[in-house]
Amino acid sequence: MIETLPRREREVFEILCRLGEGSTAAVRDALADPLSDSAVRTLLNRLEAKGLVERAPATGGVAYRPVPRSEALADSALRKMVDTFFAGSAASAATALLGLARKLKPEEAAALRRAIDEAGGVDDRGDEA
Repeated sequence: MIETLPRREREVFEILCRLGEGSTAAVRDALADPLSDSAVRTLLNRLEAKGLVERAPATGGVAYRPVPRSEALADSALRKMVDTFFAGSAASAATALLGLARKLKPEEAAALRRAIDEAGGVDDRGDEA
């Protein structure tokens, strides 16, 4: 559904996903091309009406956050990115992502090994299952 949002709504939604939660001012400050507070509130209200954003009371006003569906949204966004920029190759995308990391934490490396083993049908000895 994110792909079908108008550009500004998608930008605001992506900012909230990145921030986790934010006020109108925080969203406005994170925009590449800032809008007025009232324009940002309008976009947030539209996203709320579409069920993508929820508001909650916060110190000094209201905070907005993406509705908890981030795993499904992340999966959809990642699939689109892999299809668009890596010709559908998850291996090419993973290689590019690893190039961004200076060094993996031991738990990240272990999780990556498990994911590769599960995706490739390889057992603990390195033999095909």
